[in-house]
Amino acid sequence: MEALAVRLSGLDPYVDGAIRIIAFYDTLMRRRVDLAALARASAGLAECTAGIRLHGTGRVIRHAPDGGPAPAGPPPSASSTTPITLDEEEIGTVWLERPGPPSPLDDVLLDRLAIAAAGVVERHGPARTTMADPALVELVISSDSDEAARARALRLLGFAAEVPLHVVAVRTRLPLDRLGALICPARPVKAAPLADVGVVLATALDPARFPADVRAGIGAAGSPDRSWRQARTALRFTTPREPVVHYRDLGALALLAEVPQDTARENADVAAVARLAADPDDLETLDTYCATGSLRRAAGLLHLHHSSIARRLGQISKTLGIDVTDPTGLTRARLALTAWRLLGDRADHPYGPQDSRSTVNASHADSGANSRTGVLRSGANST
Repeated sequence: MEALAVRLSGLDPYVDGAIRIIAFYDTLMRRRVDLAALARASAGLAECTAGIRLHGTGRVIRHAPDGGPAPAGPPPSASSTTPITLDEEEIGTVWLERPGPPSPLDDVLLDRLAIAAAGVVERHGPARTTMADPALVELVISSDSDEAARARALRLLGFAAEVPLHVVAVRTRLPLDRLGALICPARPVKAAPLADVGVVLATALDPARFPADVRAGIGAAGSPDRSWRQARTALRFTTPREPVVHYRDLGALALLAEVPQDTARENADVAAVARLAADPDDLETLDTYCATGSLRRAAGLLHLHHSSIARRLGQISKTLGIDVTDPTGLTRARLALTAWRLLGDRADHPYGPQDSRSTVNASHADSGANSRTGVLRSGANST
């Protein structure tokens, strides 16, 4: 490289400088320096402060051109920035804080610094990226995996085999790496798509950090295969009113997920709710009343007079053949509404009807659970 730089130096000063920068970072990478040494060397080469930030940990390293740490406090605006990318995921940023306009070679320097920083991150332990190999994630959550294979997959993903994991089943248009960073900003998290559902693995997470347009079912911390079954079940209970559901909060309601779909469809109360669903206003009124159990509170949420809600509930009661204002009738209506939603053929999901039967691979069944809501397809291992 140095010999090539000497031969090209007389041809184009820019090319000469770029090649020398590339050779400089190649030398640093061969020496396997750490991030602090990279930032320090970059600051000296650029003759201005250089910085490195990793999104996953929030770690920030800034060095001044004299080799020491940059002054504490909010850094000035960067003159040039470049993302650090690993496995096609942005995991951080590198920048220069050059007074005045950027140098013509700053982009080259930052590009090589970003590549070197990604190499350091990859070299030190499991990859810090959020996105994971779907085949490894499937090994972790599948009930068909033996414990040795599951433990090995967990280690490769960066988790200790003995540490309880939450598994989250999500439906979202948001990239899974961004979602993982939102709900687990300072903890290990891995994510992968399996069929039409996203899978997130985490030792701890904050349900309050899920964006409003994300549907998520959260399994209890423990065995990943059991947590996955719970997460899929909880996902089926999500609604526009309650887009994030924790399995532990379902209690006895989780038993409704065990009812065969044909049996549920044949039930008179569930069939009546299905007919009622043809009118979105009636469905919203029933849903709100079932959620509140109060005519006046339902009227407040729907921004209607309570007398209007009373008239609607009277008509709904006739349609269902259930007096929803009676305690027993209200219980029946709540159960029927929930059972109807679990069928998966409703249209209130933000991404359209979700027919759980279309994402099933019976070979991954565990006592019938996967045949209801599984997303492990036989083709998943080929990804």
